[in-house]
Amino acid sequence: MQGRSLPFRVATLVTGLLECLGFAGVLFGWTSLVFVFKEQHYFEELCEPDAGPLGNATGLDDCRARDEQFSLIFTLASFMNNFMTFPTGYIFDRFQTTVARLIAIFLYTSATLTIAFTSADSAVLLFLAMPMLAVGGILFLITNLQIGNLFGKHRSTIITMYNGAFDSSSAVFLIIKLLYEQGITIKASFIFISVCSVWHVGRTLLLMPRGHIPYPLPADYRYGLCSGDSPQEEDKKAAESKKLELQSKEFISPKKETPGEQQAPGSFWSYVFSQRFTWHVVWLSVIQLWHYLFIGTLNSLLNNLASKDSALVSTYTNAFAVTQFFGVLCAPWNGLLMDRLKHKYQEEAKKTGAPGKAAALRAAVPSLALTSLLCLGFAVCASMPVLPLQYATFVLQVISRSFLYGCNAAFLTLAFPSEHFGKLFGLVMALSAVVSLLQFPLFTLIKGPLQDDPLYVNLILVLLTLLTFLHPFLVDRECQRKEKLPEVA
Repeated sequence: MQGRSLPFRVATLVTGLLECLGFAGVLFGWTSLVFVFKEQHYFEELCEPDAGPLGNATGLDDCRARDEQFSLIFTLASFMNNFMTFPTGYIFDRFQTTVARLIAIFLYTSATLTIAFTSADSAVLLFLAMPMLAVGGILFLITNLQIGNLFGKHRSTIITMYNGAFDSSSAVFLIIKLLYEQGITIKASFIFISVCSVWHVGRTLLLMPRGHIPYPLPADYRYGLCSGDSPQEEDKKAAESKKLELQSKEFISPKKETPGEQQAPGSFWSYVFSQRFTWHVVWLSVIQLWHYLFIGTLNSLLNNLASKDSALVSTYTNAFAVTQFFGVLCAPWNGLLMDRLKHKYQEEAKKTGAPGKAAALRAAVPSLALTSLLCLGFAVCASMPVLPLQYATFVLQVISRSFLYGCNAAFLTLAFPSEHFGKLFGLVMALSAVVSLLQFPLFTLIKGPLQDDPLYVNLILVLLTLLTFLHPFLVDRECQRKEKLPEVA
């Protein structure tokens, strides 16, 4: 049966990858879109003539208020992208795939149509459209992550690949910018994206399950409209999968159970208040704040470094957007590393009698540490106000960011039971979203009291980045302690 279903599963995988690549994370190409909005005079009424030190006009406009407006839009949209992951994760867990995807399609299409018919006179509508675009996109990602369950031992690789595609989709706004420079209006581009919703609906009905894709997969698992399974049959298979999950080697071998490990998975709130979850929130929040602050303020930074040379700003904006596309190529390496280490540690656990769950979790430690290291390198480069050095910053940023979200999702699948994945994934993103709100006051601080000098803000964030190395250290220590439990018993 697996041989016959493999082409269908591959079709689901490939179309899901295209969906994430073309739609899910377009918000993070904001820098390219801001360039177009400025060309179309959005919020231009906020600019004022810049007076020199003696009160004489310099001929250049002071557009700090406009830059703050664009930064505020991105702050709100990126906040909603993360914060709304918790309620949408609950919707996905409670009402399952079809309902979640139809909500995503409605939000996404409403957003793209709103942007299409927005002009400089109605630019305030971006405060509504961009958050809707972000929430619709993250729902696309959440419903696609379960596709990794179809491919067993390659699960982490596929999850990280999808997160990499989510990062790479920010290049879509670069394409819109380039088309705009060739005479194709932003209205035409966003109407085309809106029409693509027909494809999303077709994929929802034909290539996605009505419920959830269970892990491990039960025998003869089928899904999609062509499967012929009723919702009751899907529920029966999901129950069968949970029974398999309790016996899975990924958790613990039945012959080597200890009394403390025979317990059923704990409650949702017991995992929320665990040290493991708390430090993971800190790890994600600090690194994500760096990325959001960088993306949201990049246009302003480039204008300052390039002395407001529009052609030079455009060149660096294009370079940044192009590097974002390679996120889909970078992210799977992180998942591949986790899958290889997971297999290695579980083989060692079988020989020593150590818990298989601890061995699987230990595989995430190098990826967590590597992501922190990449962010530290990106943070150091971003703190240096040298324009040519920004090329290196762009490369380190895309690698770090592609590792960040893939590692986040893969870690949650290894560290916590799958029945709580949607809620925990949503909660960790929601809590990190609250921290991400700091990007706007930090931007205002840089533009105001610090007079466009981000040195002190950057130094504080670099020190906070060093704090993220505690997370992999504590996870590794926890795994070592659990692996010694059989020996103590």
